[in-house]
Amino acid sequence: MSNVLVIAELRGAEPKKVTFEMLNAAKDIAAGTGGAVIAAAIGDNLDGIGAALGAYGATKVFVAKGVAKYSTEGYANILANLIQAESPAVVLLGATALGKDLAGRLAAKLGAGLASDIVGYRMDGANFIAKRPVFAGKAFNEVSFLAAPAIATVRPNVLDAGEGGGGAAEEAEMSADLGGPKADIAEVIAGASDKADLTEADRIVSGGRGMKNQENFAILDALADVIGATVGASRAAVDAGYADQSMQVGQTGKVVNPTLYIAAGISGAIQHLAGMRTSKVIVAINKDEEAPIFQIADYGIVGDLFDAMPVMTEELKKIMG
Repeated sequence: MSNVLVIAELRGAEPKKVTFEMLNAAKDIAAGTGGAVIAAAIGDNLDGIGAALGAYGATKVFVAKGVAKYSTEGYANILANLIQAESPAVVLLGATALGKDLAGRLAAKLGAGLASDIVGYRMDGANFIAKRPVFAGKAFNEVSFLAAPAIATVRPNVLDAGEGGGGAAEEAEMSADLGGPKADIAEVIAGASDKADLTEADRIVSGGRGMKNQENFAILDALADVIGATVGASRAAVDAGYADQSMQVGQTGKVVNPTLYIAAGISGAIQHLAGMRTSKVIVAINKDEEAPIFQIADYGIVGDLFDAMPVMTEELKKIMG
């Protein structure tokens, strides 16, 4: 068949943003393959999932209910059975921690080709051609597939999610049999922060090597608390031990697309710019007026971040009430 299958990634019962981005791309891909957009969702509480995914283009959603915890082997067993039954031309997963973990095992079970971390695609007739970065984003490869299904993991925040508003998708129950996995997840411990993940945050405050040490990130935390932002970091700050790797924004970290991105003490290496340059409004603070970050910034402050950031925080407190 020529359908395009999107593996929905959920946070609890809610689809993550990358799911909507994949569904929007799937509509375009399906127009080329001559098929329909279908989706699969696995979880414990999936009431209304057909409406949520149908709004962004899914015509049919296969649902495996009652699966309380993620299992690489178990999810792969469920999805491999579905793919063998439905024979989609293309299968899309998010290039997230879960998607990257699952995609390789799923491709191996099916004997299928896998293009990881794609940032774009094109259609050559009915053939799906994936675009993925190489050499830390300095170049790109196009990947074609010798046979269906073509499996690809899609980097979050690089494809447009489009606008919802479509009708509810038809829901069809699929087997939730995990197939007796050899390993089980004993417990999933949520992070202590109640702020949005970087890949879904609307406002981000990031620090670079100019922060000088881990303790100084408290300055960014103070500003982030005022405007409801998530704190990120450059690779240089992470490599220096100032911030955790989960906070890294950039080609080898997380690609973000917030409404507001504040970069403090970040010079703007190409690796970092590749991860945040699509932000709607970029504010840069750096002592070096020649720093590359100023070339893409909408607003720039040439000065010491340790002088500028406290003033900015106090002024935003007044504005935000």
